[in-house]
Amino acid sequence: METLHRVVIDDARGLDGLDDNSVELVVTSPPYPMIEMWDELFADLDPAIGDHLDGGDGEAAFEGMHAVLDAVWAALDRVLVDGGIACINIGDATRTVAGSFQVYQNHARIIDALTDLGFEPLPEIVWRKPTNAAAKFMGSGMVPPNAYVTLEHEYVLPFRNGGDRRSFEPNADHRYNAAYFWEERNRWFSDLWTDLRGALQSLDNDDLRDRSGAFPFGLPYRLINMFSVYGDTVCDPFFGTGTTGLAAAVAGRNSVGYELDPAFASVFAERIDDVPALSRRVTGDRLAAHREFVADERAAGETFDYEATHYDTAVRTSQEQSIRLYAADRVDPTDDGYRVTHTPFDETDD
Repeated sequence: METLHRVVIDDARGLDGLDDNSVELVVTSPPYPMIEMWDELFADLDPAIGDHLDGGDGEAAFEGMHAVLDAVWAALDRVLVDGGIACINIGDATRTVAGSFQVYQNHARIIDALTDLGFEPLPEIVWRKPTNAAAKFMGSGMVPPNAYVTLEHEYVLPFRNGGDRRSFEPNADHRYNAAYFWEERNRWFSDLWTDLRGALQSLDNDDLRDRSGAFPFGLPYRLINMFSVYGDTVCDPFFGTGTTGLAAAVAGRNSVGYELDPAFASVFAERIDDVPALSRRVTGDRLAAHREFVADERAAGETFDYEATHYDTAVRTSQEQSIRLYAADRVDPTDDGYRVTHTPFDETDD
C-alpha cells in the first residue's frame, strides 16, 4: 500500500487546488481567536481586527477572527465527500479587553458556523490538557467572589458533511481491515479524554515554537482511526508542524495540509523521515496493549469467542477479526510531497 502526503504553502481560505469531493476526513486545530499569540496573524489577514483590539472592542475582534475562519469552513463543504467528517480541535479563550475580563466561547461560535453551512454536529469530545501550572485560579485568589476557573480542557468538534453516512460496498475489505479493537473503541468513543499526554515532537527553533499550536500526536492519530479507512485522504487546513500529516502517514491514510508559513514545510520534511520507526512503535504498542487486555480479561474469567485472522490473539467481536495493521517501510520524496510505502505489520515485527 502507498500513501501520498503534501503540504500546500497557501492561504487555506478556499482550499484552492483541492478538487470537489476529494477529502474523506478533516482533522485540524485552527489559530484560536482571542488568544494573544494569534493576534498578529489574524490582524495580517484582516487589518480591521487589529483596529478592534487597539480600540478595546473585544466582541468585534472576536467576530472578525471567526469571520476569517468561516471562509475555511465554507470550503470544507466543497472538498469533503458526502458523509465525510470534519474534526475541529478548539479551545475557548479568556481575556481582559478594555478592563473587562470574560471568556470567549470559540467552540460555540464554530458549532454555529458549521451548522449554518449545513454540517451536522456529532457528539463532541472534551479532552483535558496536561498542565504543570502551579496556580489553578485567576482573579482574586483565595478571597471570594472574584476568582475565575482555569480552563484546562479543549474540545474536539466532529461534524458530518450532509445528512447521510458514507456508503461502502458490502463487506468492504479496506473498511474491516481498518477496524479498531473493542477496548480501543470504548476508550476512543468516550466524550471525555484524559489520557493524551504530550506530543511526539520537538522544535529547536524558538521562533517556530512561538508560532506553533501543535496538538499531541495521539489526538489526530486517534481521530484518523476513528473516522476514516485505509486509502482515505485527510486534510488539515492549518497544518503547522504537520502533526495531522504525520499521524495520517502512520495510520496508512493520504494527507494534504495548508500552511501560510513555508518554514513549517521544512519542519514536516524532517518529521516525515521518522514515520517508519514511529509507525512500527505505535502499531506495535497497539497490538501489545490489545494482547495485555485479552490476558487481563481471561485472568478475570472472561472468555473470547473470536480469533483475529492476521494475528495470534483473540478479539471480542467478529468485526475485529479482519483487523490488518500496517507499518511504513520507506518514505520517498515526490515532485509535490512524499510517498510512503506500507506493508502489513507481521508477527515478526511485533
